[in-house]
Amino acid sequence: MVRIDARGMRCPWPAMRLARALRDGADRVAVMADDPAAPAEIAAVAAAAGAEVSIIPDPIAPTFVVTRTPDGNIVFT
Repeated sequence: MVRIDARGMRCPWPAMRLARALRDGADRVAVMADDPAAPAEIAAVAAAAGAEVSIIPDPIAPTFVVTRTPDGNIVFT
């Protein structure tokens, strides 16, 4: 699992780091992010990559675990 500590970074940086990890072939990525816009941005990147997102709650900085689905990329139209 690739771990990304994006605490203190404002969007789009957490999402950009996630996108890079997925492009580099990571099947599972954990992103710690505290920007209020991060959930929507991370969900959009995950959806575009055909991945699922689960959230590990934390009052300071939740962790978003992004897992690529077995059927690979999904194309949204």
